[in-house]
Amino acid sequence: MSRKHPIVAITGSSGAGTSTVTETFEQIFRRESITSTIVHGDSFHRFDRFEMKRVFNEATAAGIAPPSHFGPEANDFTSLEKLFEQYGKDGTGRIRNYVHDEDEAFEFGCDPGTFTPWEDLEAQTDLLYYEGLHGAVKTDDVDIAKHVDLCIGVVPIINLEWIQKIHRDHSKRGYSTEDVTDTILRRMPDYVHYICPQFTNTDINFQRVPLVDTSNPFDARWIPTLDESMVVIRFANPRGIDFPYLLSMIEGSFMSRANAIVVPGGKMELSMQLIFTPMIWRLVENSRKARGLTGLRSPSIA
Repeated sequence: MSRKHPIVAITGSSGAGTSTVTETFEQIFRRESITSTIVHGDSFHRFDRFEMKRVFNEATAAGIAPPSHFGPEANDFTSLEKLFEQYGKDGTGRIRNYVHDEDEAFEFGCDPGTFTPWEDLEAQTDLLYYEGLHGAVKTDDVDIAKHVDLCIGVVPIINLEWIQKIHRDHSKRGYSTEDVTDTILRRMPDYVHYICPQFTNTDINFQRVPLVDTSNPFDARWIPTLDESMVVIRFANPRGIDFPYLLSMIEGSFMSRANAIVVPGGKMELSMQLIFTPMIWRLVENSRKARGLTGLRSPSIA
């Protein structure tokens, strides 16, 4: 953790909805005039799309379990930790991007399925923002979580997570339900050992719980809407959280435990704005003061 150069990490499984949370944070950054470096977790995959296919085929031919994007064999955890450590120390580091599709290929000038060249971070940013699968990973070799100043887990219940992944991969990536199902099954050991344990290391978890039947996620015809859901928000350390204020501002909310508030799904973005804006404001205000810069104005929720 770093007072001068804070790191915020959003971590969640494939299909969890971390991209939606990132949109909320981008709104906060724009409104509060905060400069951020945004890092996407898939840029720290070990293999590009074509190399991953080769590694997969070789492992399958040899009769062994191929690596998955959830585990350490297919990810460069060491370089990710090095980035977090370096940024926390002096606000520098090196990043790249993974090119997903033709639109990004046009933007970055690289073929889909490849990585852009490594480049230096933009100088003098207020914070580093990470979105991906491994923002709070701890293994015998690395401890990424210890470098993060604010870590948020996005954790829909697993049937909803699978529904969201199946629909996304089918509509945006052209995969069949059978292909996605095979991926889910193949990744399960790494899911259990590397994804789930992170949510013990997070500061706040957002867990969306649908109020409609999701018994068979592999045959669901649509994704439950936010209005068909409730969201459980768990704080690892509830000290300093103004629960009476949140309850008064979020209609239909209630506390289920001393460190958890439950809100209607349609109020999830409002909840994030109310919770995260003062947290980000304090991190950046302290950072700017530590760097001898002018502090922020008072935070706004507009």
